[in-house]
Amino acid sequence: MREKFYHIMTFGCQMNEHDSEIMAGLLENMGYREAPKRSDADIILINTCSIRENADKRFFGSLGQLKRLHREKPGMIVGVCGCMMQQEHIIDAIKKKYSWVDLVFGTHNIHELPELITQILNERQKVVSVWQEHRGIFEGLPAKRRYPFKAFVNITYGCNNFCTYCIVPYTRGRERSRRPEDILKEIRELADSGVREVMLLGQNVNSYGLADGFDMDFADLIYAVNEIEGIERIRFMTSHPKDLSDKLIGAYRDCEKLACHIHLPVQAGSDRVLKRMNRKYTRGSYLELIRKLREATEGRIAITTDIIVGFPGETEEDFRETLSLMEEVKYDSAFTFLYSPRPGTPAAEYEDQIPEPVKHDRFERMREILDEGMAENNAVYEGRIEKVLVEGPSRKNRKTLTGRTESMKIVNFEGRPEMIGQIVPVRITEAKTYSLVGEVMEWDTRQ
Repeated sequence: MREKFYHIMTFGCQMNEHDSEIMAGLLENMGYREAPKRSDADIILINTCSIRENADKRFFGSLGQLKRLHREKPGMIVGVCGCMMQQEHIIDAIKKKYSWVDLVFGTHNIHELPELITQILNERQKVVSVWQEHRGIFEGLPAKRRYPFKAFVNITYGCNNFCTYCIVPYTRGRERSRRPEDILKEIRELADSGVREVMLLGQNVNSYGLADGFDMDFADLIYAVNEIEGIERIRFMTSHPKDLSDKLIGAYRDCEKLACHIHLPVQAGSDRVLKRMNRKYTRGSYLELIRKLREATEGRIAITTDIIVGFPGETEEDFRETLSLMEEVKYDSAFTFLYSPRPGTPAAEYEDQIPEPVKHDRFERMREILDEGMAENNAVYEGRIEKVLVEGPSRKNRKTLTGRTESMKIVNFEGRPEMIGQIVPVRITEAKTYSLVGEVMEWDTRQ
């Protein structure tokens, strides 16, 4: 019997990356194997993101490229899934313009993938199955993880915040949390399998358990994971400022495994814009969180963020407030976005949209400030010895290894293949704007 292959294309955030790992696990349980190259695949899935307009364009571009391959390879299944599929107008566009797509499913019914594929193979007809609302959390799904030594672990799904620019509550649903015992059981099993680093995932990890009435909050969960033998690093994404507690800040002081890094999206530095975004915090309260985080870690913490430029109604004065906040915080890096209207969100209906040339001008000015801060922060690392979790060969130079420090900095250095998956001491010899260069110190291969 001929071996069957799959290929998954993933757009978007870490949540989508982990969803793709689960889909890969489901497919491998069906007997499929990852294709050496896309053209070898019997099943191609595109896992979509709806956060930014650019992701939409990339998806439709990639989908269009598959039409010829689908025609030349009878029996091949092309499926689309993810956040974009939770929007009716996207499904309608696929039905009208991409009639050759075989499978459409959403964010709430990934677990159904084996049955949906079996249905296509048996009935030889298109299947569209998108749940508009979640029907509980499905535990115990298999996953083929990208790395054997670090892993994503979902702790919440969905979001209750309804920021006026964001489509996530509509595509991922209202917030619900996994039971703490299920999370801790998964992490213990990961540790037993050799995983050294876990990243706890949620649209807003800080509100973990609140909507479900759990006795354990997010800080409690961090303390519990910190006690699991074999786990050496704990990370989490993403953290909403309005729910960042003093108790969680204290975990940075008390939990030696909690990586000294936080991703704390600010989005804008103007109180007026933050209010229109429905972010529920102020510039002042955000800066107070930064102060507390740095005090708790004696200034060691690396802080990254998200920033939106050109939100409707953003004045030049508003934008300058964002720049001044960036200069004050000095972020270690940031995901930066030109505002793009998302159909179905309140901000898409605002009449005071910002002209594209103004957005692009502000974006370039913002990047200059960001790059200056990143270069200044990275320069401090020169001469230091950092513990680096080695991820594999560098994408730019396959003879060089790459990994990340506890503070999430990318480090490139010469090393040996057996270092991959290990935490090794690296002396930083050169600081660049976006990465560091180093040399490995003495390292015991038996550790």
